[in-house]
Amino acid sequence: LQKYLAENPAAREEWERDFKLKDDPRVTPIGKVLRRTSLDELPQIFNVLRGEMSLVGPRPVIQEELDKYYGETAKLYCTVKPGITGLWQVSGRSDTTYDERVAMDREYIQSRSFFGDVIILFKTIKVVLSGGGAY
Repeated sequence: LQKYLAENPAAREEWERDFKLKDDPRVTPIGKVLRRTSLDELPQIFNVLRGEMSLVGPRPVIQEELDKYYGETAKLYCTVKPGITGLWQVSGRSDTTYDERVAMDREYIQSRSFFGDVIILFKTIKVVLSGGGAY
């Protein structure tokens, strides 16, 4: 990744801005299908069964992302378990900016409810079937 980013300034800018690459050269053709269909998320069911994650919640992030993007929201983020799906996933996924993602995580955490989670689960089905924002 470091070599690719060093040789591709536009990709480096995208990585630094979004912590993700739309056309990531590390992703195989099969991996692209898995990502587009969200099948790559299925193993996280085991994390839910072990109690490490929830079905609905903010996406898991690493400490570097918390430090770089979340600011004061990082403390709030750490009060809930991450989820397989969430407000960000049904509101644009990777077609949103990282700042929008952080704002959606904050909004979800501050207003979460059982009914809201059910709505997000139903919206997730629609988003997965359409493939929007998945790369």
